Amino acid sequence: MQPLGKSLIVLGLVIAAVGVAITLGGKIDWLGRLPGDINIRRDNFSFHFPLTTCLLLSALISFILWLIRR
Repeated sequence: MQPLGKSLIVLGLVIAAVGVAITLGGKIDWLGRLPGDINIRRDNFSFHFPLTTCLLLSALISFILWLIRR
């Protein structure tokens, strides 16, 4: 039962982190507008791909999960 308890704790922390990110998401203006994020605007077309933001968030999540597993 101990692995199940750890899994539920991690799942709860992830859900809480997502909730905080959604709540504070509008207040972090630079997220999604980092250098390296692709933003193309034409007359009737707009394309946005936050490449650098995705890489930064992936590295942060990987680091946090590494700390938890350690």
